[in-house]
Amino acid sequence: MTGEKDRARGQQLRFTLLGPVRAWRGDEQLNTGSPQQKALLAALLLRGGRTVTAPELVDGLWGDDPPDAAVAALRTYASRLRKAFGPDADVLVSESGGYAVRIGVGALDTEVAERLAAEAEKAQQSGDRTRARELLVEALELWDGEPLASVPGPYAESQRNRLGEWHLVLIETRLDLDLSTGFHAEAVSELTALTAQHPLRERLRELLMLALYRSGRQAEALAVYADTRKLLAEELGVDPRPELSELQQRILQADADLAAPVEARSQAAPAIVRPAQLPATVPDFTGRTAFVNELGEQLATAEGRVMAVSAMAGIGGVGKTTLAVHVAHRARPLFPDGQLYVDLQGAGPNPVAAEPEAVLGAFLRALGTAESAIPDGLDERAALFRSTLDGRRVLVLLDNARDAA
Repeated sequence: MTGEKDRARGQQLRFTLLGPVRAWRGDEQLNTGSPQQKALLAALLLRGGRTVTAPELVDGLWGDDPPDAAVAALRTYASRLRKAFGPDADVLVSESGGYAVRIGVGALDTEVAERLAAEAEKAQQSGDRTRARELLVEALELWDGEPLASVPGPYAESQRNRLGEWHLVLIETRLDLDLSTGFHAEAVSELTALTAQHPLRERLRELLMLALYRSGRQAEALAVYADTRKLLAEELGVDPRPELSELQQRILQADADLAAPVEARSQAAPAIVRPAQLPATVPDFTGRTAFVNELGEQLATAEGRVMAVSAMAGIGGVGKTTLAVHVAHRARPLFPDGQLYVDLQGAGPNPVAAEPEAVLGAFLRALGTAESAIPDGLDERAALFRSTLDGRRVLVLLDNARDAA
């Protein structure tokens, strides 16, 4: 027993906040408890080892309406977390009427992302745009859905907003580097989707205009400006910011300085896109252990050119999607080249099956295929999809399929 504890102690705890709040020892995920317990853990991890007083924690977890026994609840949550941490229980310390979590370097995903972003900024300042882009791609891969997913409380909400804003800034910076290293055509589809999600974010619209212009789509670039100007006037009663208006004028004048750098594309290595499209899994999945283990083992059998295929069938509402998404997240380490997801819309009272051509087109774009390189026909898209996946381990989750075909 002592030997097992020593071995467990030798594996550093690590934590993730850029998605569901999780704790790991090696490959073993630890039970971080209820949403409120996760809120306490997240609040302590985000303080970087500093002690947080009980009143601060009560305010952060419950705001203006704490329960009568809030401080006692904090003690209970802390005790349960220590129990979950096992031989590393002492990382959660009690001192000066509060608590702190003190962990090793590189044990928290937000800190790793901050380090990578800082290194990317240094590389960019030194003129190594390709290296800066690689570092930002690595940082962005740490996100696994919404930060602090399903964690309650005003502190978690404010941090969720902060981390979400930071995520967008990193994406914008990486896209800016895409355009400066010759990947403007590939950036168009991603920027189009992002501007639809964040229609009032002018920096994204500026990047989209530049990507379209450099892709030979001047009229579409100008149309983006016109749409932006109309939207800002209707929604906020303001004009586009000066940078956006200046870009429009430069596009109208066909400013030679807007052209893509001639040497950028030859210097930049082809982008390796690793999509991570799985929906967030539920924080506290329980039950169905046999199904989870069976499906996981089947997915793990895929070797070489042998593809593992699993299918689940059942009436609506029994939890097929929840189970499939949970298994897919557990299997992610087996598919390091990415995970694709699509809702085929074949379930429900009025099913509208997704068109195979549209699904394949979306998958190809997610895998980094330029819009101009995607053929029109189903057979051609299927062939290109197979070619794109050749030599790669990618997990594909097709949800709500109407039938096997």
